[in-house]
Amino acid sequence: MWGRTDLLDETEEMVQHRTKSEKETLSDSEGIKFDESRSGAVLITSIEVNEQGEKKIGKKKGKYITLTDLTVNPDVEESFEALEKMFLEKLDEMHQGLNLSNSSKVLIIGLGNSTITPDAIGPKAIEYLQGSSLSQKSENVKVVMYAPGVTGQTGFETSDFIEAISKAFQPDLIIVIDALAARNSERLCKTIQLTNTGIHPGSGVGNQRKEVSEEVYGVPVTAIGIPMVVDGPVLYADAMENVIHYIASKVEEKSRPSSALAVTPMVSSKKSSLDRTVLQPIFGEWVTWSTDEKRKLFEEVFVGKNSSLFVTPKETDAWVEQYAYLLSNGIENWITSR
Repeated sequence: MWGRTDLLDETEEMVQHRTKSEKETLSDSEGIKFDESRSGAVLITSIEVNEQGEKKIGKKKGKYITLTDLTVNPDVEESFEALEKMFLEKLDEMHQGLNLSNSSKVLIIGLGNSTITPDAIGPKAIEYLQGSSLSQKSENVKVVMYAPGVTGQTGFETSDFIEAISKAFQPDLIIVIDALAARNSERLCKTIQLTNTGIHPGSGVGNQRKEVSEEVYGVPVTAIGIPMVVDGPVLYADAMENVIHYIASKVEEKSRPSSALAVTPMVSSKKSSLDRTVLQPIFGEWVTWSTDEKRKLFEEVFVGKNSSLFVTPKETDAWVEQYAYLLSNGIENWITSR
């Protein structure tokens, strides 16, 4: 199965409810509370799942918030300002029911392998936090930060490391930072997910380890993640979608009298507005399928082939630096403001 994702709003049940009327149906369904809003360029999706919803969509009950900003650029630090502001706001919202104070203890864990760039966002965030105002040298420590590495490096389950520290430190809250997998290439490095359900390290890339959650430690766990990789075949489907869109745009352009006056080719930016049925004689009925239906086709074609291939942007190192700083800065500001 190559369509793996750690993002709740990319799961099968969520993907099938994308239009306005479908979203209203989803929000009214038993077990799932769905809300979507926008603040400037940031799209905010909030989903609450109860026991009924857990059985329905196969995701743990709890609260999930995703923040998506398609305008962020790893080379432009200012482009992250709106996303960082919203992250701080939603981080506070996620913990409103915990009654935390300035005397509460917080354990911050950076999951991932620091030697593999797309997996290094957790350890890098911890590195930034250790150089922040949260790094205390006194005996009365309120915040502990740690990057335990991965099982392949240490030989121990990451969850066991966290459990040992938790027993010794007795935190009121555990915050876990990790890199995630997405099933949509447009979401790569453009989304932050927060959830109070914990996390299964490595689950998005088929290497699931022991769970990190409140059920395991008896302490509330907030997981924060950034999608850094997609399955290789996802890119095949996305590339094919772009090719079909381009050809359909060219056909539509030629049918317009104004095309004779055009200096450069015009390509429509609205994929849904194009009539793709004109391409059926060339490519067959499947050109009218949705992107997700095409992905399912590629899943069948590539089953057992390239199943372990994951792709990350070439600017991954810059993305990791930007998000590690954004997350560490947001967490520091949230903790110091309590």
